[in-house]
Amino acid sequence: MTTSYDCSDPAQRSDGLAHAQRAVAANQCVVIPTDTVYGIAADAFSPQAVATLLASKGRGRSMPPPVLIPRIQTMDGLAAEVHPDARKLAEAFWPGGLTLIFRAQPSLTWDLGDTLGTVALRVPDDRMALDLLALTGPLAVSSANRTGSPAATTGAEAFGQLSDSVEVYLEGGPRSATASTIVDATGEELILVRAGSITRDQLREVVPGLKDPADDAGEATGATEADGQPDPDDAGTQHSPVPR
Repeated sequence: MTTSYDCSDPAQRSDGLAHAQRAVAANQCVVIPTDTVYGIAADAFSPQAVATLLASKGRGRSMPPPVLIPRIQTMDGLAAEVHPDARKLAEAFWPGGLTLIFRAQPSLTWDLGDTLGTVALRVPDDRMALDLLALTGPLAVSSANRTGSPAATTGAEAFGQLSDSVEVYLEGGPRSATASTIVDATGEELILVRAGSITRDQLREVVPGLKDPADDAGEATGATEADGQPDPDDAGTQHSPVPR
């Protein structure tokens, strides 16, 4: 039975985290707050759980979910050949609103969808999300909404769209609808895929050589809910490497 927990209450927060941990272990989905929007989360290493997540959102394998991780050190276990500049960005902006796309470790036994051998990773800057990740390990997380609808900024909004397809809702108060910034780190040069909560200029303070395809058009990229992005915390179809 679907249960919602008001995590502003310490007792409910504790019970909610324990229930969410059990749900993830049972290949069920949970809704959690992050530092950007609310996310629907599932065990990243369970194909059944990831398939349930995608079905709950009404999307197919062509839009695989990013993976949230509890700490920067986890990156090396999931990503192959981490570019030195990508490591600099991770050290500067994790935890935070930066999603980095890597080549996935070929030995990983998971199925996130049609990723073309890549994985999008992020360490969220949210205590609730980090506490759950510490209990469960890496989670496949997509914005908590039906595909094509606005991303949820509260647990109640998420329930209005996902209902009983989710076992546990952790309500942690309102979140912004600002997108995470996405950088493709699968090649010899880092490429800005989408600017969001972290700006291109902030990224270039750390990695001056960061490429932005919008430079050719004389304008910066950006992505928020107001810009018409249905899933502002997703890598979505950008999960695969940017064509070169």
